[in-house]
Amino acid sequence: MEEALQKSFIAGLERLAARADLLDSINVFPVADGDTGRNLSISLTPLRNLNQPKEKIIHQLLLSARGNSGNIASQFFFAFCAADSVSDLAQRAREGTAKAWQALSNPRPGTMLSVFDALVDVLPQEITPDRQTVDTIIGRLEKSVHETYEQLPRLKEAGVVDAGALGMYIFFEGFFYELAGIPDDCRPVTETFKNRLRISPSFQENTESGYCVDFVVKAPNYSPDELKIITSMQEEVIIIPEGDFYKIHLHTQDKDKVRSQITGLGNVVNWEDDNLASQVKEFMHSKDGQTLHIMTDAAGSLTIKDAKIYGFTLLNSYLTIGEKCLPETYFHSEELYSAMSKGAKVSTSQASVYERHQFYESVLERFEKVLYLCVGSVFTGNYQGALQWKKEHDKQDRLLIIDTGAASGRLGTIALATARFMTETNDMKKTFAFAKKAVLACEEYVFLDKLQYLAAGGRLSKTSAFFGDMLNMKPVISPQPEGAKKVGVVRNQEDQLKMALAKLAASLTNDSRALIMLEYSDNKKWVNGTVKKILEERYPQAEIILQPLSLTSGAHMGPGTWGVAFLPG
Repeated sequence: MEEALQKSFIAGLERLAARADLLDSINVFPVADGDTGRNLSISLTPLRNLNQPKEKIIHQLLLSARGNSGNIASQFFFAFCAADSVSDLAQRAREGTAKAWQALSNPRPGTMLSVFDALVDVLPQEITPDRQTVDTIIGRLEKSVHETYEQLPRLKEAGVVDAGALGMYIFFEGFFYELAGIPDDCRPVTETFKNRLRISPSFQENTESGYCVDFVVKAPNYSPDELKIITSMQEEVIIIPEGDFYKIHLHTQDKDKVRSQITGLGNVVNWEDDNLASQVKEFMHSKDGQTLHIMTDAAGSLTIKDAKIYGFTLLNSYLTIGEKCLPETYFHSEELYSAMSKGAKVSTSQASVYERHQFYESVLERFEKVLYLCVGSVFTGNYQGALQWKKEHDKQDRLLIIDTGAASGRLGTIALATARFMTETNDMKKTFAFAKKAVLACEEYVFLDKLQYLAAGGRLSKTSAFFGDMLNMKPVISPQPEGAKKVGVVRNQEDQLKMALAKLAASLTNDSRALIMLEYSDNKKWVNGTVKKILEERYPQAEIILQPLSLTSGAHMGPGTWGVAFLPG
């Protein structure tokens, strides 16, 4: 594939990833479960690595596809990403569109399928990627997204355009403007679609039940027709064959029964499920209509669910486990720690400069003022990068940036407390002052089980790690503005707990109304069943929450790690 095309695919994906929250916020079709942005971001991640053999990319797309939107999109990109040059795009778009329509038993206009149709209609056979041609293409795609509001009654009832269609528009906008050499000329999405990006207050979703399930099964002895019989009693079924593998998406009331039936067919190589009732409940209670906003880094031991509940934006770093690379909040923690225990290669990386810039643009498109609580500048280049972008693009001083000097639970605790304060006050000046005080007052202590993972990441010599583990030394660190500071060494888990209690007692009284965050890696049961119960007895007035340790932190600290962060009340 031509290098210009590879860059265009990445630009489209990164522009889409930065607006996943927006897509989730208007996702009402076919179910108001608020996950289209997430699903598309996960599903299309393999497009970052188009220098690999086409067969491998197609298989990766098959494995990663999530939800209705992700599975339909993956069918289009099976063909579209096979283009070797710009001259192949028109033909590949036709092939991809046909695949996408065929993937569904009941395909409907008014979805991303309409955007694919529009692309086929407008894309010249011999494309010259100049400004005029690209503007024509994007204008036609924009029209197709606007039309979804009229095509599907459910969208008209909610007052929005289709989330999947909008996602593909955002992708192609980034793709084609990068191809034309003008990647920064995309229009703000909120300017293009204006009043079609907010759910109508009168919109109601019926209570859903069951699960949205995605899985891949290797079943060489079964045909698609036989698989259709097995899934005939389910809803929203998509079956995608690829050699001996079958990717299946469906909605079911009994996920365990489905898994049992499928296991009888062959080897289940990938399985994901979402509780539809929980997703719909979160969607209907999500915050809307805010003008002030918080953004922070996912390195702060915060989850996508936290972001939806409290209404803030998470800027992800990337986690790579073996050959699988995703934004850190899209991995399950069990997958990371299991892989690390087995000796798999694990690494972390920052989002690209372009993707980070897209996040800054995205939040300022939607909110009047944004406070970015940035992971400590000693840990990543995010703070310096944000300042430079602000200097060049934020003449109205709408993006406020604080270098928290923090990571993991300390950053997460600061962000949660600040988001709550802003909701209560709706005052950015007061919120900024609160955040600055929280940065000074918040503490964190992280307890590692082994030193070997720090050594593997280059943060400790392998010789030191070997002798530390041989002597059963368990380091205790605290993320500080100057870096991860070693504050002690203990012998066992009992001593870890004693030290944690001593650090809390030094800063908190028994009647403190502190916010205490407990972080776990692969030891949730012990942290929740032992540590949390002891803290609840000692600090009955405090709010104690349980969070998964940031996976970028966990990738460097390893299984067995846990931590405590606290902000005095």
